[in-house]
Amino acid sequence: MATKEIILNKIQILITNNFKSPEAAFAFFDKDSNGKLAKKEIVSLLKQAEISGFLRGIVASKLIEGYDKDGDSLIDWEEFKFAIDEITTDANK
Repeated sequence: MATKEIILNKIQILITNNFKSPEAAFAFFDKDSNGKLAKKEIVSLLKQAEISGFLRGIVASKLIEGYDKDGDSLIDWEEFKFAIDEITTDANK
């Protein structure tokens, strides 16, 4: 099973290699342009990051659980930015 570090690394690689900025990645995956990522939008991000289909739903739920600070079951820009900053910090250790 993929570890948290492997999953976060794949997300970082996806964003770094395919988008000019984290903002561009967020806008791309925010399909309904409501300023928040729903679970299905996060699953799409995970698919692009080449996370196994079996794990995507579980990982999406865990990401929401871990980074949804306002409890709305969505990831807004500030929560996404916090997650990306944490991923980047962890990757540079």
